[in-house]
Amino acid sequence: MVAGETTSVGFEYVFPAIRGVQAGREFFVSMCPLRLIPKIFLFDEDEIAPEVRAQRVLNKGRLPALSRYILDNPDDYVFSALTASIDGDIRFESIAEAGTGMRAGQIRVPMAARFLINDGQHRRAAIELALRENPDLGDETIAVVFFHDAGLARSQQMFADLNRHAVRPSRSIGVLYDQRDDLASLTRLLAMKSPVFKQQVEMESSTLSARSRKLFTLSAVHSANQALLQGMQMEKEQADVVVQAFWEHVDGLIPEWDMVRKRTLTAPDVRRDYIHSHGIALHAIGRVGNALLRDSVVPSKWKPRLVKLSSVDWARSNPDWEGRAIIGGRVSKSHTQVTLTVNYLRRALGLRLSPEEQRAEDAYKRGDA
Repeated sequence: MVAGETTSVGFEYVFPAIRGVQAGREFFVSMCPLRLIPKIFLFDEDEIAPEVRAQRVLNKGRLPALSRYILDNPDDYVFSALTASIDGDIRFESIAEAGTGMRAGQIRVPMAARFLINDGQHRRAAIELALRENPDLGDETIAVVFFHDAGLARSQQMFADLNRHAVRPSRSIGVLYDQRDDLASLTRLLAMKSPVFKQQVEMESSTLSARSRKLFTLSAVHSANQALLQGMQMEKEQADVVVQAFWEHVDGLIPEWDMVRKRTLTAPDVRRDYIHSHGIALHAIGRVGNALLRDSVVPSKWKPRLVKLSSVDWARSNPDWEGRAIIGGRVSKSHTQVTLTVNYLRRALGLRLSPEEQRAEDAYKRGDA
């Protein structure tokens, strides 16, 4: 891109671009150096009413993670294109000799024009943060799709249309495809190799249909492993050994899981009649396991303390679950419900509650939970 060229009407931005047509309207695709993104695409953070905005409010809490993603993965980060509207004249000059007819060329935009990001304001802000820490990223590029600004109503409609059919991938498939996270790799290996989970884990969806032959979802196993290893400083190989040993020991205390593998019970029947294969129970077991691992000076000492898990009545019909793991007859995995389920298991194993857990328990007993 060349900025600052003079013409008979003043200064212009010049973008190399390819021209296309959607719904009878021209649009242009260009590659912009990252260092120019924060300078051209200014984000108006003034508090204005939603009805006169064409963007959502910037969620600054998302920016550190997005910025770190770029900085921590300089050789293989991926950012999709920004979509922007130009409030000003756009003049396209084709390069016919390029062999692409009239589509390739450049667009000229007056410097007085305003650029509005219709989709990608968080990516734009994350790029700005990353450039402050690593200016060398400025020579890299990102695709930008330019539309002509046809007014506030059109910009708001574009935002709605761009996000209308956006579907966030399931947490399970995110774990399945994540090659950077050691815990995701551990969970995948556990799901594919462990005798506890092999062929019993739904690898793509984060929910199970009533007829699914799987007992667990990959996202539920991953969350349970996160809870199990929370705050534990372990090498990857050690974590693999601990996690596998933990779930194999738990498996021996929950006979229904083995009955599904032996086909004396079906997975749909177990999920319907018990809660121990649901995400909330796995997460709670993981948190209890974390407490036992932390309290055990000798690694093998946690196993005898977990034996009382076999005495827990996991049946949905157990009235103790109502208000804890079950709300109105349905299993709930809210933060409060997870904590109350952890409390129940801690009591069953003779473990003391943390202050936070005790507050949740007190609220539950008062009927506030």
